[in-house]
Amino acid sequence: MRRNTPIVLLSVGHACVDVYQGAVAALVPFFVAERSYTYAAAAGVVLAASLLSSVAQPVFGALTDRRAMPWLLPVSTLLGGLGIALSGLSGSYPLTLVCVAVSGVGVAAYHPESARVARIATRGSHRGMGWFVSGGNIGFALAPLMVTSVVAAGGLRWTPLLVLPALAGAAMCLPAARALRRNEADGAGTTPAAGGDDTASFVKLSLAVAFRSITLVGLSTFISLYARQRLGGSAAAGTTALTVLYLGGAVGSLLGGVLAGRWDRVTVSRWSYLITAACVAGVVWVPGPAIHLFVALTSVGLYVPFSLQVTLGQDYLPSRVGTAGGITLGLTVSVGGLATPVLGGLADATSLQTALTPLVLMPVLGWLLFRTLPEPRRPMPGVPARSGSRAAR
Repeated sequence: MRRNTPIVLLSVGHACVDVYQGAVAALVPFFVAERSYTYAAAAGVVLAASLLSSVAQPVFGALTDRRAMPWLLPVSTLLGGLGIALSGLSGSYPLTLVCVAVSGVGVAAYHPESARVARIATRGSHRGMGWFVSGGNIGFALAPLMVTSVVAAGGLRWTPLLVLPALAGAAMCLPAARALRRNEADGAGTTPAAGGDDTASFVKLSLAVAFRSITLVGLSTFISLYARQRLGGSAAAGTTALTVLYLGGAVGSLLGGVLAGRWDRVTVSRWSYLITAACVAGVVWVPGPAIHLFVALTSVGLYVPFSLQVTLGQDYLPSRVGTAGGITLGLTVSVGGLATPVLGGLADATSLQTALTPLVLMPVLGWLLFRTLPEPRRPMPGVPARSGSRAAR
């Protein structure tokens, strides 16, 4: 197997998992139309997918720090797909919440181990991690198209067809895991950075990622409905806005890896957050079709620092790479779902525009946190891992 084959397989597998995170938001307009959910009830569906995921991420991260568990990749992929596949079969609101929560647990189990494995496959490369993260972003981007093509044709009862990407993703995890075991046996894995953990910087980083998550998940949940309102009720306008929001992420992640090769990760991330705040303001307040342009710019701005934050977190916590990856790639991303019921309640009481207005502030808070973060030193080739590091065991 060629050297780059494992990261290609992992990237495609990541797309097959994250398509289910994107599918939750893509299903919201259909739940509203077919089951007459209020904005608050629709936001509760997103919360259900996020809540158990948020609790489970640190647990799975701690487990992968103690022991490699590559079998989690195919199992969690299947679990993520199964939950979404079953979510449309029952008209019961509680059962729908249970189904999307099961999918959230699958996604939670996937990310810490996949971040550890991707670090080995990419040998700590910013660009390599950018490709891995971009795979997930492409999955996000494909979710609205996948859900719309299936559910618009046959209604929510057709959601079992949505399990197909999970079957494909689980199959791809197996050869990737075998190749990486050979790489580790040959000593090709990345050694942890020398020095101790910088917990204070990691906490600040996690808070910044959480603010980013609130912006992204809030827009993901309501941008389709908002675009329909702003552009005459067109369903195509809503699907296009959500697809653009997710598709711009693939561009942003790759661009982040390129920019980090010229400037340091903290500088690139800091400027990205500041520019994104202006772009979110454009989404909320600029009228007409220009909303799609600002959605695209917002997406790129939100995703430029995404893969960089994963490697930053791993460098801030070199002895707990699994935990760092689980939090920066998973937990703080799913935390955004916890804020959606507040936005949904505000939208019900006022308007969607009023509910989306606080999202302009979130990237500003992330920018303020990044102003206080140092750029950690990258490990030098041949530097041995700390003997006490759990990641080296």
